[in-house]
Amino acid sequence: MSELKRILQQITALSEVPDAAILKRLIDHLRAGDKEPDLANEKLQALIDILHKHPEYGNGIASFVLKLIIQYRQIALYTDTGIMSDQGFFSSLRRLIGHRFLPLLPQDDSVVELVGYLFDKPQDERWLANVEKQKWDELVSLLKIQDDQLNLVASVKNSILNAIVILSYRISGIGLHPDLMEAYPEILNYSAAFVAQNQEAVLFVNQYREAHELDTLTDITPEQAVSPAPLLVMLEQCEDIVSTIRKRIYKTGISIHLTNMMLRLDQSLQRVRILTELVADHSQKRDHAIIEMIQTLIETANRRYSIGYLIDNSTKLLSRKVTENASRVGANYISTDKAGYRKMFQKASIGGLIIAFMATLKILAYHLALAPIGRAFINSMIYGLGFVFIYVVHGTVATKQPAMTAAAIASTISDSSGKKSHQLTKLSELVVDILRTQFIAIMGNVMLAVPVALIISYAWLQYTGAPMINTNKAAHLLHDLDPFHSLALPHAAIAGVYLFLSGLIAGYYDNLAVYNQIGPRIRRHWLLRYLLPRSWLERLSGFVEANLGAIMGNFIFGVFLGSTATVGYILGLPIDIRHIAFASANLAHGLFNISSSQMSWPLILMSILGVALIGMVNLMVSFSLALFVALRSKEVRFFEWGRLTQLVVSHIFSHPSDFFWPRDKPMKYAQIDSQGRMIFEDSSAQQGNKPIPNNYVVRRLSDVKISPDIVKVVAQGIQSNTNINYDQQPSDSTQTIKAMASPKKIIDLDDGLIDEELNSVPYIDDIQYDQITKTLGANADTGQPVAADHKASGDAKTPLPKPSKPPKLPD
Repeated sequence: MSELKRILQQITALSEVPDAAILKRLIDHLRAGDKEPDLANEKLQALIDILHKHPEYGNGIASFVLKLIIQYRQIALYTDTGIMSDQGFFSSLRRLIGHRFLPLLPQDDSVVELVGYLFDKPQDERWLANVEKQKWDELVSLLKIQDDQLNLVASVKNSILNAIVILSYRISGIGLHPDLMEAYPEILNYSAAFVAQNQEAVLFVNQYREAHELDTLTDITPEQAVSPAPLLVMLEQCEDIVSTIRKRIYKTGISIHLTNMMLRLDQSLQRVRILTELVADHSQKRDHAIIEMIQTLIETANRRYSIGYLIDNSTKLLSRKVTENASRVGANYISTDKAGYRKMFQKASIGGLIIAFMATLKILAYHLALAPIGRAFINSMIYGLGFVFIYVVHGTVATKQPAMTAAAIASTISDSSGKKSHQLTKLSELVVDILRTQFIAIMGNVMLAVPVALIISYAWLQYTGAPMINTNKAAHLLHDLDPFHSLALPHAAIAGVYLFLSGLIAGYYDNLAVYNQIGPRIRRHWLLRYLLPRSWLERLSGFVEANLGAIMGNFIFGVFLGSTATVGYILGLPIDIRHIAFASANLAHGLFNISSSQMSWPLILMSILGVALIGMVNLMVSFSLALFVALRSKEVRFFEWGRLTQLVVSHIFSHPSDFFWPRDKPMKYAQIDSQGRMIFEDSSAQQGNKPIPNNYVVRRLSDVKISPDIVKVVAQGIQSNTNINYDQQPSDSTQTIKAMASPKKIIDLDDGLIDEELNSVPYIDDIQYDQITKTLGANADTGQPVAADHKASGDAKTPLPKPSKPPKLPD
């Protein structure tokens, strides 16, 4: 007899008196390494094969697990596990650091502690992720409960229903939170949706509990199932409101606290949807919800004491906050046609011209007798003010672009997806356009910086009769460019990190300017109102609000570059920076002023190679860091890097000129949704009776109402996304409605960011309630009976039996 079969026999025999140690033996037997996906699937398939031959084992496992779980506190599992806490970062950090010195007491009655005992290996999360989805579905379908044990199911369902009510009240509280209303006052017009979802949640819970007779701890199958459709409709409207508020970030800004609040609201809405599917009669959705809850529970159990996970989550919030503006601006740094290509070269040429003078000033500043702090200040001002001046005169620094374009790439990959994209071809073409734009920007900087620096050195020699720098200094400048005999490339990597940080800083200050309403506050400043004419004050306030992020990002980037060498000198560390534009100017100064005896072709070629490698390192480091943060901010898990690289490399061999010269016909890009479908950004395809393209998602803004047809569609499970009935239907509305009802088409509500349209009809007018039943007015038209003696709205008392004290887990 195999070991697996022996364990299953023990579990079945002890299903009445479950012991967690036996279940742990089963999990240990099925465990595989995180890099052994084939072995993980083989072991699970072996379990499935045995359960097919011996259905009693499946019944035994289900009974065993349920009887074990009901001994623990369950509601917190459904309401808190996997949902971000509202506790501050530093208080959480102090708690976890204290745990390292004096361990926290485990919550013995928590299911999380049980799961932490069962799945005690760090790689368990990745091991389970390697298992194929269909195998999970097949396994869950084999775990069945006997009719004489429905009291166990009833107990679990009571906890799930209570959790739905608790989460529903939390959603209402967050949706109507005063901080959220202050940041987005228009939400008052939408407040009815948050109230309505709570009423629908309570009503669904009470009707479901009554129909299934859960109060008596029996779980009968009613003649007519209680439909969750009205609750799902309201949840989707709440999700649409959250999406609308997110898109208002560009206009209103957002704080870390509000970002945390929005994320918890998103997670709570998704959790209510999952819990509703757990108790629904649709078996496939229920099985998927079970698997998702198990994965969330294991992840939380493994990371509940992890400082790294806390930092990971907190930095994800920060990156989400500061990269939102970058993704919008990033599109301006990607040229797809010849006009944009020429414009980028012109802007980069302006930057190269000014950088030549900045490099000269920095070289001359070394003649000043200054203390280290004074030297750091002078260099920081040369860099910082120079970069700001380049920005003000509409120039550009080539290596500043990756921090912006990476966020644009993240938007193209997905907006919130754990699924791989199906638009790799489009994405590879976008990468080609970005690389070409980077190439011409670098050429613009270098092609002006080198000749202007040569002219400056020549003019200095003609005007003063002496070289600007001596031969030793010139040799030192060229030595600093040597990629093999100096620290040029590590120093270039440091500059790449600063480039990345400057992008985050720019996003932070852009958000700060909008969130704190810097422009209107400048217009109300008493001294400025006294000193400046009204028109000048208006222009000043508008300029500061629109450009504060770019100005501060450029200035602080200059401070980083100018002070690094001094910090390294003070600390005794060999750290400095190398930037391609300044390296090219230093190359010109060094070659012009070096002695003829030291001049040689190997020296020239090595210096040119060093400049090229410095630029590559600058771009690679800044771009990779910015892309990593941008992907994290959008919670994108992208697993197709190998295939994407293959597509880009094949493009190099098939059309190498595309990397250096714009195409004849520019590419057009659109964002894609989490399913990999291209998003159709407007309704122009419907004009002139043109149908919506297949596999497209339509985004538009309109006044939303819930129609009876929608509730029927959701009740029948035709599609997971709720359709939307628009007040102003186009001429081919009949065809459009048919397309919307098709399971292959999904119409998502989105926001066009137009205030007049957004506030044209108060949201409260779109939701009609029956004053007697407290349900959606549309529900009355569906013909669905509503119990006349249902519990009053808000009454969610549940006579749950008090669970016995759970068994003590082994230490």
